[in-house]
Amino acid sequence: MREINLKSNNMYAKSASILNNSTEKYILNIIFFSFGAFALLYILFLGNMVKNIIDRRSFEIDARSLSSEVQNLEVTYLSMSNNIDLAFSYSMGFKSFEETKTTFATRKSLSYVSKDKPLSFEQSEPFGNIKIVQNDL
Repeated sequence: MREINLKSNNMYAKSASILNNSTEKYILNIIFFSFGAFALLYILFLGNMVKNIIDRRSFEIDARSLSSEVQNLEVTYLSMSNNIDLAFSYSMGFKSFEETKTTFATRKSLSYVSKDKPLSFEQSEPFGNIKIVQNDL
């Protein structure tokens, strides 16, 4: 420790001691380092927020343009579907059911459902017809 005597206005002041302690320098360095680290983190977070805001605005612009494109396609679809009639479908090769006499392959169901009998494999009749049972709620 060093002592310094101070004089002011022809009066002697108490001697002031100047501490040359390494712990005070260490604490001061920690304070400056933490201040710098917090400043860097602030800049990093602020930059990320600005980038996210810019990205969100560009996504909103893209969403608006896609919504407009979908709307235009819907209008085009509706206008094209209004132009389709029976004469147009015949010109494109459509044939009605009566003209083609088409038959479809069908099969009988494998179980029989009735109100009296619950549906199970032991009680079902093979190759019977299915009845639609109304809900009794």
